[in-house]
Amino acid sequence: MSSSTATQSYVPKTRVGKVTDYVDSRVGGSGIVKEFGRKIFPDHWTFMFGEVALYTFIILLLTGTFLTFFYDPSMAETHYEGSYLPLRGVEMSVAYASSLDISFDIRGGLFMRQIHHWAALLFAASVAVHMLRVFFTGAFRRPREFNWVVGCTLVILSLAAGFTGYSLPDDLLSGNGLRIIDGVMKALPVVGTYLSFFLFGGEFPGTMIIGRLYVLHILLIPAVILLMIGVHLFMVVLHKHAQFPGPGRTNTNVVGYPVGPVYAAKAGGFFFIVFGVLAAIAAAFTINPIWNYGPYDPSPVSAGTQPDWYIGWVDGALRLMPGTIGNFDFEFMIPFPWGVNALSLNVLVPALVPATIVFALMFTWPWIEAWVTKDKREHHLLNRPRNAPTRTAVGVAGVVFYCVLWAAASSDLIATHFLVSLNDVTYWLRFLVFFGPVIAFMVTRRIALALQRKDREIALHGRETGRIVRLPHGEFIEVHEPVDDYKRYKLVSFDSPEVMVPTADANGKVSLLDKVHGRASRFFFEDRVAPVTPKELAASHGDHHDEVAGAKDRESIASH
Repeated sequence: MSSSTATQSYVPKTRVGKVTDYVDSRVGGSGIVKEFGRKIFPDHWTFMFGEVALYTFIILLLTGTFLTFFYDPSMAETHYEGSYLPLRGVEMSVAYASSLDISFDIRGGLFMRQIHHWAALLFAASVAVHMLRVFFTGAFRRPREFNWVVGCTLVILSLAAGFTGYSLPDDLLSGNGLRIIDGVMKALPVVGTYLSFFLFGGEFPGTMIIGRLYVLHILLIPAVILLMIGVHLFMVVLHKHAQFPGPGRTNTNVVGYPVGPVYAAKAGGFFFIVFGVLAAIAAAFTINPIWNYGPYDPSPVSAGTQPDWYIGWVDGALRLMPGTIGNFDFEFMIPFPWGVNALSLNVLVPALVPATIVFALMFTWPWIEAWVTKDKREHHLLNRPRNAPTRTAVGVAGVVFYCVLWAAASSDLIATHFLVSLNDVTYWLRFLVFFGPVIAFMVTRRIALALQRKDREIALHGRETGRIVRLPHGEFIEVHEPVDDYKRYKLVSFDSPEVMVPTADANGKVSLLDKVHGRASRFFFEDRVAPVTPKELAASHGDHHDEVAGAKDRESIASH
């Protein structure tokens, strides 16, 4: 005789519960929500940069949808008849006229335009800072190399999204930016003029570029960004979130809070904080006043114009590049069977070489560092930047290189505001673009090593208390106080690889690749501060307690 126990199914009591149960019984979403809701994420203030990037992108989608209802991406000619009197009757494109209508005739239009523009700047900035945090803390190491590549792709996509949106109003400022792109394309030998013709739909400015940029800006680029964000979040869940070292934190666990309800509540509140800050900025500070620039016309060029910060470094490189050095001309005439073509290196080199170097190093850095260190382990604990001095120095050198080029995009304003020669500003920036990163690298690495030595001193001898004690024989000493276990763990728990010397093979020869690796290893790790060993820590800990106890006894004797 057999018996069975019937399982009583859940019966929701509310209408919302019934609808939810109906949907869940057919799509099985509760299992996914339950699994994801139990994911643990560590808590640290530096992790918020990625969240800001995600929230600003959502804000961009919301405000961009509003603007799409009223913007007309047409380059057809019209005469403005809107509310802005100084431009009434002026011939312009339909795109520029609709941008003015959004600003002056659509209720809330200017506010939405400004939120969208400020959010675009913050999106690019937060993606860049998030990537810097990942780089400086070593979060790109195995198994997260491909997630780093996804992040680098998002950086490029953020620049592309910003530039395509920046060009849509078809005002004088954005038109000048497109003119630079046209010049760079035409500097390519043989194919340049054809590429420009196909992109602009004829001779610049053509009649199609705004419509094509519009499709890229609202459809293709956002779709790829959404895809990359999805892949990025999937990999974060798959590999688990990296965390800073601390008591109880290892490569096999994550110490933090679950997504639901703790992180979900915090994330929701933080989203509205970001939205509120952007709304306040948009309401108080004007950005991109297109009505001051007027419609685009290829003949005039406005003075004192700079592109948005994320694309300004390319413009700065163009400004710093000389046309000639002495008798050497950077423009060559190359003969072909069908005629002579010009090769304008004074345009191609600054427009392509700096960006190529920066992004090539970004995309390949995880494998470069893994090759140098020969480290194939999985890393789920982050580095303090000071504990990877060469990597930190390389990152700071890259930031300085970028900032010098960014400053060069405002070389004319620097000269006029500070009443100095434009030529002198250009010469100094040319010097800094080459030697600034080198100086920054050297200074940063020395600072990181000095901080490591200071950490070693604190771990061994404790922190300085500022209390001075006089010994019976007249000597004055400062009493050091031991740090707590949490602080000590943070000071001593890091790896410091040593230089790898090339070894000969069975034939007694050292290959060229091994020699290159030896030089790279020496460059990375020749200057190092060894972590405190347990033996050193135990020895200093005993001596340190004797010192503190003796000092307290002497203070007690002195007080009596």
